[in-house]
Amino acid sequence: MRNRVEVMHGVNLDQLGRRDPSHYGELTLEELERGISGAAHELGLEVRFFQSNHEGKFVEHLHRLKGMADAIVLNPGAWTHYSYAIRDALELTRLPAVEVHLSDIESREQWRRHSVITDLCLTRISGRGPDGYRDALECLRTEMGE
Repeated sequence: MRNRVEVMHGVNLDQLGRRDPSHYGELTLEELERGISGAAHELGLEVRFFQSNHEGKFVEHLHRLKGMADAIVLNPGAWTHYSYAIRDALELTRLPAVEVHLSDIESREQWRRHSVITDLCLTRISGRGPDGYRDALECLRTEMGE
């Protein structure tokens, strides 16, 4: 059964709860992950989490996902907008992926509106706060045929 989802958080997401709550809400990363785990359980999915502030570690983790995950939810943070290394690593996984952003990146600074990974993802979910992760899990569950 295909139901293993890797949830990858990028740069500065370990600082949730300290970052501007008007954009990112007040949840800490740990609280966000508890909510994602609960949603995954309800949907019959297994989730694992990864977070790094180091681009190379993020890339290397993507390289290691073969055989460990069936799909990916990723929020690379600021790397979304310029990291072709992450884009290439995501492409190498050949796994279905959903790009998630807590804030509404379309209504923020111009540079945040560009994503180098969107075309590799099934969809991009932005501005739904923590609920965006549940939306991503639902999308992936449908894609995996569960």
